Amino acid sequence: MLNPTLHTRSLSSSFSSLCLNSWQWQPLSAPMAKSLSFLAPATSAGGKKAQRRSGGIRCSSEAADEAQVSLLTKAKIPTKLKAVVTVNLTIGGIFSHVGMTRGLDDFADLMGRSLYLELLSKEIDPKTGSEKKPVGVYAHKIGHNATEAKYEGEFTIPQDFGGIGAILVTNEHHKEIRLKDIVLTTDDDEASSFTIDCQSWVHSKFDNHDKRIFFTSKSYLPSDTPAGLKSYRDKELKALRGSGTGERKPFERIYDYDVYNDLGDPDIHPDNARPVLGGNKQLPYPRRCRTGRPKTKTDPKVEKRAGNFYIPRDEAFSEIKQAQFSAKTLRSVMHAVVPSINSALVDKNRSFPYFTAIDSLFDEGLNLGDQGGNAGGAFSTVIPRLIKAVSEADDFLLRFEIPEMMERDKFSWFRDEEFSRQTLAGINPLSIQLLTEFPIVSKLDPKIYGPAKSGITKEIIEREIRGYMTVEQALKEKKLFILDFHDLYLPYVNKVRTLENTTLYGSRTIFFLNPDDTLRPIAIELTRPKSPTKPHWSRVFANSWDATGTWLWRLAKAHVGAHDSGYHQLVSHWLRTHCCAEPYIIAANRQLSAMHPIYRLLFPHFRYTMEINALARESLINAGGIIEGGFSPGKYSVELSSVAYGQLWRFDMEALPADLIRRGMAVEDPTAEHGLRLTIKDYPYAADGLLIWSTIKQWVTDYVNQYYESSAQVIEDPELQAWWAEIRNVGHGDKKDEPWWPVLNSTDSLIGILTTIIWTVTGHHAAVNFGQYHYAGYFPNQPTTARVNLPIEEGEPADRMTQFMSRPENELLKCFPSQMQASVIMAVLDILSSHSPDEEYLGVGPEAAYAAEPAVQAAFERFSGRLKEIEGIIDGRNLDAGLKNRCGAGIVPYELLKPFSEAGVTGKGIPTSISI
Repeated sequence: MLNPTLHTRSLSSSFSSLCLNSWQWQPLSAPMAKSLSFLAPATSAGGKKAQRRSGGIRCSSEAADEAQVSLLTKAKIPTKLKAVVTVNLTIGGIFSHVGMTRGLDDFADLMGRSLYLELLSKEIDPKTGSEKKPVGVYAHKIGHNATEAKYEGEFTIPQDFGGIGAILVTNEHHKEIRLKDIVLTTDDDEASSFTIDCQSWVHSKFDNHDKRIFFTSKSYLPSDTPAGLKSYRDKELKALRGSGTGERKPFERIYDYDVYNDLGDPDIHPDNARPVLGGNKQLPYPRRCRTGRPKTKTDPKVEKRAGNFYIPRDEAFSEIKQAQFSAKTLRSVMHAVVPSINSALVDKNRSFPYFTAIDSLFDEGLNLGDQGGNAGGAFSTVIPRLIKAVSEADDFLLRFEIPEMMERDKFSWFRDEEFSRQTLAGINPLSIQLLTEFPIVSKLDPKIYGPAKSGITKEIIEREIRGYMTVEQALKEKKLFILDFHDLYLPYVNKVRTLENTTLYGSRTIFFLNPDDTLRPIAIELTRPKSPTKPHWSRVFANSWDATGTWLWRLAKAHVGAHDSGYHQLVSHWLRTHCCAEPYIIAANRQLSAMHPIYRLLFPHFRYTMEINALARESLINAGGIIEGGFSPGKYSVELSSVAYGQLWRFDMEALPADLIRRGMAVEDPTAEHGLRLTIKDYPYAADGLLIWSTIKQWVTDYVNQYYESSAQVIEDPELQAWWAEIRNVGHGDKKDEPWWPVLNSTDSLIGILTTIIWTVTGHHAAVNFGQYHYAGYFPNQPTTARVNLPIEEGEPADRMTQFMSRPENELLKCFPSQMQASVIMAVLDILSSHSPDEEYLGVGPEAAYAAEPAVQAAFERFSGRLKEIEGIIDGRNLDAGLKNRCGAGIVPYELLKPFSEAGVTGKGIPTSISI
C-alpha cells in the first residue's frame, strides 16, 4: 500500500481526441520507440457541477465517470490503458540545462525510466477498507518537437480497479519538468481519450521525494469526496501548508504567511532600514508569502533581501510564455533600462528647462549611449516600443510613444475641466466623494497638527459658484464633492520635508457639480503642520482672473495631482488590489483542495499575482526602489499605505456597490439598474463598473448554486470555512477583530464574498492599472511628485517669490518630477499599462472543469456573452455627446472597463487576474 506525501494541486480532465498527425516528430531509434449582493445574490439561471483548460472534445463529469467504468470493466481480463504524457519544453529547448545531470537525464530517457506514473482509484478496497493499491508504469520518451516532448506508458488495470480519481507522477530527471497533460486511452480508441490536464511544474525526485498528484476534473465538496481519494485530498493540503520553518527553495510549492519585513536592508546602511509592516497595531498590513530567508544582523525582525524572492513554483510566470510577457519586460526595464537612464542623466535633480524639453522625450528621445552591442540589442528586442537603435552604432535611444491624452489634446492637462473630469474617468476614480458635512473638520489632534476646522469657508464656496446657491442648498442637492488627502498626508508632511528633492502638504480640493454632470474645481486648501522650526501654515487657493492668482492656482493643482498620484499608486492600486489579494491566494491553496469547486472558480483569477507582487517587493516598493524614487512620500511611501490600510480598508467596502455608497457616489434604489442610483449619472468608472460587477455576480451566483443547494452546506463545508477564517484571522490578521467582516453562513454571503474578490482582481485592477500611460505618460497631467514648496508659503526665501513673479513657468517645471524621475517613471508606467500578447481576459476560454459540466459551461457562456454585449454598451456610451465626462473634443474615451483588448498599451481590457 503506497501512502505518499503529496505535494501538488489538481488539474483537470476532459475527453479529447489526440491529433498526432500535426506533430513534426524527432523519433527515437526504432527499438526504443517500440518500447515506449454585494447584497442579495443574482437569480440563478439553473444547471449542476465543475478547472483548467485542455484541448479536444469535452463532456460532462457524469459522462466521464461512465466512460471510465466502461473503459475499465468491459473486459473479463485486466485492461490495457495507454498513457501519453506531454511535457512543455522551456525556453532554450528540450531540458535546456547543461552539465553532468543532463547526460544522466538523457540516459534515463533512453532507458525509459524518467517518468513514473501511478493511477489512483476513487474507490476503497471493500476487504481492507483502505485505498486500493495504485497501478504504476514508467513512461518512455517517444519523441519531441520544438515545443513539446512526448512520453508513453501502458498500464495493466485490474478488472475491479474502479473509476480513475487521480494520477501520481514521479519525475526521475535531475531537473524539474513542466507537465502539460496526460492522455489515457484504451484499445487505441482515440475518440474516447481521457485527458488529465496538468499545466504544472513537477519537481525532480532528487530535490524532493514526494510525489505529485493530479486529480481529474470532477469537483467535489469535502463531504462528497470519493472514499479512495479522501486521504490524498487531506495529505495534499497538508503538504501545501508546509511546516512554517526553514528557508523555502525555488522548486517548492509551499504556501505560508509572513509580514512585510523585507522592504529594507539595514545591514547596507541605516538609511536603508524600513519598518516592518504587519503584525503590529501601529503599522497593520496584509500578509505576504513567507520565504524563510535569514534575518539581518542589524535588526532581527527584518529579513535579508539577498537571494531568492520565493514564490510557490506554479505561481511563477511560465517559461514557455512569450518573451514579450509584461512582467519579464518590467524586470528588463528595472534591471537594464533604469540603470542606463541613471547613467545618461548624471544630475538626478535636474529639472526640465522648458516644456519643449518634455516634448523632446517623445520626439527626439533620450540617448542612453553605447550599450555594448549585444546588451543593447537584448533590451531593445524585449522593449521595442521604448528602445530604438541609433543607425548602426551601439547607441540606443529611449524614445517614448506619445500618450493617448497628449495625442488627442496636448493642452488638456492645463484646463480645470480636465482636472475635474479625471476624478471620475481617469486612473484614480476611487477617491472622489460627496461632501456631506460643513464646515469640514479634521479628525487629527489639533494640538499637534493645528486647527481642525478647514480654511475653506462658506464665503469662499459661495463666491466661487457665483451665488448660484448657498452652501446649505448645495449640500442638500448633493452638488459639492471633495478630494480629501488632508488627514492621511498631514502627519507625514514634516517627515517628507526632511528628504531631498521632495515636499508634501495635506490637501483638500472642493468641486461643484454643474447641471450637465461635469465637475468644476472651486477651491484647494494646502496645509503645513507646525514643526520645531516653523508654525502651522495653511492657504486656500481658487482660480483667478489675474495672472498671479492663476499661476498660484496652477501650482496648487500640481501639488494635488502629486497627492492623487501617490494615493492612486500606493492605495487604490498596490494596496487594494495586489497587496490585499495575496492572502486570498495563499489561503485558497492552503485550505481549499484542488478538487473543491470554489478553488476551481477562483484559480484563474489568482494566476501570476504572487510573482508580480514578489517583483514589486524586489524592485518597485523596496527601499530606494522605483516608487520611493519617484513619488512624493519618498521613503515613507509604503508606510503610508499601511496607515491607509489601518484607517480605510474594509473587506465589505471593497465590493463596488458598497464602495460607491460609502463615498456618497450612489444610493440604494430598488427601481434603478443594479439596485443603485448614481449621485453623478455621468460617472464612467461607476457606470461601466456596475455592468462588470453585476455580470460577475450573476456568473458567481450560477456557479455557486450548482454546488450548494442550501446554506447549511456552506456552513458545514470545513474547507470553505477554514479558507475564510484564515483570510480573516491570518492573511488580514491585523484586522481580525473588526465587526464588519462578512459571516460566511449562507449561499448569499458566499456569493458576495466571491464576487468581491473577483471584482477586486479584475475590474478594479484594470480600472486603476491599464490607463496609467494614457494619463500619466505625459507627467504634467499626473505628476508623481511635487519637489518644491509654493513660493508664497510662509518662511520661504524672499527670492522665491521674485523668481516666481518673473518666470512662473519655471516654478511649475521645478515642481514637476526631475528629468531622471520622469524618464524612469514613464518607462515603468509604459510597461505596467501593457497587455502581453498572450493575455487572458475575463470571460475568454473556460477552464476545463467548467467545460466538463454542461450547466457550468452554459453559465460561463452566458457570462462571456454578456461581457461581449458590455463592449458594445461602452462603445455606445463613448459616442453619446450628452455624456461629457467621456465624450467631447480631445477627450480620451473611457474604455478602461471594456473587457477585451489587443496586445500593447491600449487603455482597455480586463485580464482574468492581476498579472502586471
